[in-house]
Amino acid sequence: MRVADLQTRDRDRLAAMGEGQRRQTVPITAERGAIFDRNGYDLALSIERPTIYADPRVVRSPAEYAARLAPIVGVDEVALRVKLAQPNSAFAYVARKVEPGVADAVRALRLPGVGFLSEPKRYYPAGELAAPVLGFVGLDNDGLSGVEQALEGTLAGRPGRLAVERDPTGTELPGTAHTVTDARRGVDLVLTLDRSIQWETERALVEQVGNTDAKGGMAIVIDVRTGDILAMATVDGETATEPARPAPSSQRNRPVTDVFEPGSTNKVVTMAAALEAGLVTPETELAVPSTINVDGTEFADVEPHGPVLSVTDVLRVSSNVGTILTARKLGGARLDAALRNFGFGATTGIGFPGEAPGILLPFSQYNDTSLASIPIGNGIAVTALQMLEVYATLANDGVARPPRLIAATIDADGHRAELPTGTGRRVVSSVTASQLRRMLATVVQAGTGFRAAVPGYTVGGKTGTARKPPYERPPYKYVASFVGFAPVESPRLAAIVVLDESGQLSGGTVAAPVFSRIMQHALAVERVPGSTGTLTPLP
Repeated sequence: MRVADLQTRDRDRLAAMGEGQRRQTVPITAERGAIFDRNGYDLALSIERPTIYADPRVVRSPAEYAARLAPIVGVDEVALRVKLAQPNSAFAYVARKVEPGVADAVRALRLPGVGFLSEPKRYYPAGELAAPVLGFVGLDNDGLSGVEQALEGTLAGRPGRLAVERDPTGTELPGTAHTVTDARRGVDLVLTLDRSIQWETERALVEQVGNTDAKGGMAIVIDVRTGDILAMATVDGETATEPARPAPSSQRNRPVTDVFEPGSTNKVVTMAAALEAGLVTPETELAVPSTINVDGTEFADVEPHGPVLSVTDVLRVSSNVGTILTARKLGGARLDAALRNFGFGATTGIGFPGEAPGILLPFSQYNDTSLASIPIGNGIAVTALQMLEVYATLANDGVARPPRLIAATIDADGHRAELPTGTGRRVVSSVTASQLRRMLATVVQAGTGFRAAVPGYTVGGKTGTARKPPYERPPYKYVASFVGFAPVESPRLAAIVVLDESGQLSGGTVAAPVFSRIMQHALAVERVPGSTGTLTPLP
């Protein structure tokens, strides 16, 4: 009677139970899209590696399995024993994405219930090059920072599932494996970064951070015509155990995420607003004392100068007092509007995780000294990318071009789709931009930025040195910077270099030489023709 029940009434239920006991669904991880530089060099790619798993229902002695497996795969023996001692579980990872030799050693043990599947493992062929920009992925191939996180939906792809059948010993039954759901590979990304320019930028910055005992440094190189970022570097200073070095992927991409007071590099915004409003010309002369008192606070010029300076000379010698006098002509409302028009207080639109908007007080919260401190770059905070965008806008004839880090995508079929450059937005007139470019050229030709000169090219730019808070008590700490572009008569590239707490204070001393080295290399890579003759004088 019982035999009849099993063969008739309970047949379907028992058949399903048997199939459930021998059938197992194994996940198939999708291959993550690769990341290339603009010339097609690999920056991030995925390579298939063996993953080892076990069926705890088949494992008779979790302690013995763990003792034999743990030393080979390099995991904690106790933790592995706990995972293998779950009788109601049909799947447990032993070790993921191991090297082939490790998998071969495990296969040689011939342990029932232990199986293998293939998973893609992320590699970064250029090592730490642009690591904070690229970011990194977790064990499950999900982006956790940088571009890997920002473009997760594009890079990740879609996982699949594989069904297999096993006998009571855990051995896979031949010919039973079949795909339930196909995995779909992620889309490749082509960045605007240039591997060569990125490498030289990092190398030059590492050397200067080390030479000056700086806490760290950052730099960006950008194509002013397209907004394409060709290099974006973050460098960590020397510690008790390591020399100065490029930051790893676990660090923030500081040119986008960290803010600092810009100091004198911000004077160009004050001058641009005054020129645009028709309040001054490059030749307008100002009586400029060496100090000025504003509501009980004294502002002074660092270097001595004559009693009268043209507006061009105010920028060339980086006169705090002359800039404050120009700002007074401008007024607080127009200064605030100019700062916002250049992009301060808002993110740049690059779409990078954790991008900071900077710090810019509402105009209603300006105090009595705001019209003195803000024009010379104090009392506000910017990212390196925001400040570079100001100079790139002037280099691009007064039109702001949104920065771009992703140039194209390539799908699984090899079809490349170019991503458009951002729409330009006029910030100042072409006349104002042209005047400022020539004024900034004097800074490098005969001013505070002479160390930023590049042989064979005309260069325009500005030095910056800002004291870090707390301001009241020594020892004081400073941020030193230089921002500029080349060639002045037809700008192609702009760059910023920032050193944090360097042993030497001046941006013209520590940051300008790094700018010169980076820009010389970038201009050569871009095959930008050298400057001919000299700049025509300002009208």
